[in-house]
Amino acid sequence: MSYATLKAVSNILVHVPGLLQYGTTIQQEQRAASPSPFLKEWRRHVRSFEQAVKYGPNQTYIGNLTPVELKSQPQPWYRNLMEDAAAKGPHGEIYDELTFYGVLKIVDTFELVLLTEEYAAQAKTALAGRGYFDEIRLALLEKTTPAEEITELVNNHKAEGLWWGEKLIGCVRQAHETDSNLNAHTMLENLVAKASGVLAVIKLVKQNNLDPATVDYCIETSEEAVGDMNQRGGGNMAKAVGEFAGLVSATGCDVRGFCAGPAHGILHAAAMVKSGAFKNIVVFAGGSLAKLAMNGRDHVNKNMPLLEDMLGGYALLIGEDDGHSPVFRTDIVGRHRISSGASPQAVIQAIVCDPLDQNGLKLTDIDLYAPELQNPEITVPAGAGDVPLANYKMIAAMAVKRGEIERTAMNDFVEKVGLMGFAPTQGHIPSGVPILGYARDSIMRGKINRMMIIGKGSLFLGRMTDLFDGISIIIEPNHMAPQEETADISGLKAEIMDLLGEALAKAATEIAGR
Repeated sequence: MSYATLKAVSNILVHVPGLLQYGTTIQQEQRAASPSPFLKEWRRHVRSFEQAVKYGPNQTYIGNLTPVELKSQPQPWYRNLMEDAAAKGPHGEIYDELTFYGVLKIVDTFELVLLTEEYAAQAKTALAGRGYFDEIRLALLEKTTPAEEITELVNNHKAEGLWWGEKLIGCVRQAHETDSNLNAHTMLENLVAKASGVLAVIKLVKQNNLDPATVDYCIETSEEAVGDMNQRGGGNMAKAVGEFAGLVSATGCDVRGFCAGPAHGILHAAAMVKSGAFKNIVVFAGGSLAKLAMNGRDHVNKNMPLLEDMLGGYALLIGEDDGHSPVFRTDIVGRHRISSGASPQAVIQAIVCDPLDQNGLKLTDIDLYAPELQNPEITVPAGAGDVPLANYKMIAAMAVKRGEIERTAMNDFVEKVGLMGFAPTQGHIPSGVPILGYARDSIMRGKINRMMIIGKGSLFLGRMTDLFDGISIIIEPNHMAPQEETADISGLKAEIMDLLGEALAKAATEIAGR
């Protein structure tokens, strides 16, 4: 049995300034006893769609700029926007808010999303030319709601408003009168994850000319919980998205692991394909509403734009060996065991060093590492530092400790194996997966041989354990994967037939003797 391969990649971003107010940080500020300066000021720091498109890290996310090229761009990136930047790239696309509202309405199965006639028509026009949905789906945008009714629902706290600038153009209603798990805000969170997940999968299909009917399994890896009062995280977001993305032959499930979820999902998919259980699996996730403007206080205090105005999504097609696509080495897997410990050194030892040691490899045998790839322009002002750089320095320190590089070579090692962070702070999105488009291109062009995808998860956030989590897997060129030995059964068959013949002859002789 050959290894599973990475056949296609799609990354999407959605610019949603109208949804910023539903991020956890601004929500907390709104519930405070007295309005803070941040609450009064944040709207003045909202970016336009054009500014979001021209932002270097966003261009890197969709593949118009490599992480290497991003590093050479003048900083701060938000002040040095890229002219002539396109919303479409080789690895994905950036969508505007009105288009997204249209998708939000289309993927709503229970008529919870209401839009006014004017803006529903604009959203339909924006979507009609893309070929994402058929006429039956697009016709759902023709069912509209008077603005007065929407305003009343929002004012009575039975719905969360959908805003276009300062104008209320729609809302998301509660799905139950008393079930807090189906209130309007939770419905908005889940529908946002669903709609952005649908965009990611459809983009994967359209951009790579895939037949969606050939996908037989799908895995969703966001951080959202879908359920009601009796099963608050029951799921299944995977099939909910697959239904609207045209994956008519697929079944599937959700995989949760906080920020490590996507890495777990990739490993699950690669293992299932390798086992022969399924042939083509889509691993994906939509964006997280809660993370919008998460570090907004610090950005406003430093007179920066609210850079966390993007929903991030991704979709991967992992399938059977096609003879040329990069392979996932499911025999080289790093895992943070329950007994591994939570110190940074212990985590890197468990998920980076141990799998290499077990397979006769050194840290220097990996050309690129893809840990948490958060955009440092978002995290540094908030005091969290340059997260990717911190990971690379830890890996370099381990290489020194193991005698694989000299201490004086640490900076050169970091420069060689490291990448500039560019992913939005969407929780699950930064961990490993945003780089896979670049990794696939680089491997297939012969620029790199091995890349390690690293996912890390903060399990303690759920207050069920104080454990950390992490998992890694290596991706490499198809031709480098060792070929598993296959038994030549022709000789075995002949031997069996000879033995059977001898047994039958012996039995015949014994019968004749009687």
